[in-house]
Amino acid sequence: MTGPDTVHRGAWTMEDRAEDVLRSLPVDVPPGTAALDVTLAYAGEGGGVLDLGLLGPEGEFRGWSGGARDRFTVTEKWATPGYLPGPLAPGTWQVLLRLHRVPPEGVPYEARARTSVRTPDEPSRAYPPPLPADGRRRLRELPAADGMRWYAGDLHAHTEHSDGALSIDALARHAAAEGLDFLAVTDHNTVSHHPWLAAAGARQGITLLPGQEVTTDLGHANVFGDTGWIDFRTGAGSWLSQAESGGGFLSVNHPLADDCAWELDFGARRPRHAEIWHHTWADRRHGAPLAWARAWRPDVIPLGGSDFHAPHQGRPLGAPTTWVLAEEGQLLSGLSAGRTAISASPDAPLLLRYGDELLAVEAEGTVLVRPDGSRTVIRTDRAWLPAAKGLHRLEAYDCEVIALCP
Repeated sequence: MTGPDTVHRGAWTMEDRAEDVLRSLPVDVPPGTAALDVTLAYAGEGGGVLDLGLLGPEGEFRGWSGGARDRFTVTEKWATPGYLPGPLAPGTWQVLLRLHRVPPEGVPYEARARTSVRTPDEPSRAYPPPLPADGRRRLRELPAADGMRWYAGDLHAHTEHSDGALSIDALARHAAAEGLDFLAVTDHNTVSHHPWLAAAGARQGITLLPGQEVTTDLGHANVFGDTGWIDFRTGAGSWLSQAESGGGFLSVNHPLADDCAWELDFGARRPRHAEIWHHTWADRRHGAPLAWARAWRPDVIPLGGSDFHAPHQGRPLGAPTTWVLAEEGQLLSGLSAGRTAISASPDAPLLLRYGDELLAVEAEGTVLVRPDGSRTVIRTDRAWLPAAKGLHRLEAYDCEVIALCP
C-alpha cells in the first residue's frame, strides 16, 4: 500500500543558482512508512546537472548521491548505495537538490517521492571471488623501523556509493591486484559505505580505510577515519573541527584541479595534509603543485591519490602510491603523524625517511632535491642520504618529479 505521491515541479534558472546553490524540497512521511522512494527527472541535454540527497525530519543525514543517481530507496533494513537504512520516522523530510550546473536556458525538473507501508525486496548482492595469491603484484622488501613497516596504498577512490562504477568488493579486488596494502574509500558527501568496508577488505585481503570526500563547487577535501558524516553545507573550518573531534583528520584534495580547485578559507588554522599528487598532475615537470604546497604551509604533509572511479578511465589504483610507515593496524595514526612518502606507482622509484636519513630506492640516475634547493645525484640502486626538515623530492634529468617525501 502506498500513499499519495509528493511531486515538486519547476525550472531552475541561473538566477536561482546564483542566489543559493543548495535547495530542499519537503516530503511528508506518515506514521507506519516502511519505504521512501524518490525519483528525479530533469532536462540535462543542455549541460544541466542536479545533485540529489536526503535529510530526515530532524535534519539528520540520510544520504547523498550527487549527480550519479536519479532515484533512491530508503527502508529500515536496506537502502540504495549512498543512503543510510534505518527507521523512517514520521514528519517532514527534505529531498536535497544541489544546482550543480544550470545553463542559460534553465533546467526543468520533476522530483517525485512515494511512501509505502510495505518494504520492497532488497536487491541481490554478488561478491566477486577473493583474489588468488598469484594474482597480486609483488612489492619489494623495504627496511623496517622501530617495530613499524612501510605500507603501500591509495588515498582516493570511489564506489557505487557515489559516482564510482564498482562495488566495494570489486574495488578492493582491483586494489589487491595492484599489490596495495590499503585503500581509502572516499565516496562523495556520504558515509553509507563505511559499514561494509571491513568485511569487504577481509574477503579480498586488503585494508579498506573509511573516508569521505567532502565535495562542494569551491573545493573538495578528504576526511579519513570513522568520524561520522561531515556536513558539506558548513564552512571548511567546521569540516576540520568535525574531522578532528571524530578522531580523524582532513586533507585538501587536488588543490589545483580544473573546476574544483581549492578556493575555501579555513580561517585561523589550516590542515597540514594536502593531496599534492593527484592524477591531474599529468606533466610532473610542471611545478605548480609544489609551489602551492610551499605557499600553503612549510610543514605540509603530502598525500597522493588516484581518484579512481572506473576501470575504463585508464587510471589504475596506486597511481600514485602513498606509502605509510606504521605499526600493524595503525595506518591512520601513521598518516595523521605524517610518516608518508609518494611514488608514481607501487614499483616506481621511491624516497623514504628514516629519522634523520633518507633512503632512495631503485632511484639510480635521479636527483635528490632538498628543501633548500641543494641537489645530489643518485648513482646507486639504493642510497642513504642525510635528511633535512621539509619536503624532499626525486627528479629525473628533465626535472620531472619522480617521488616525494616530507
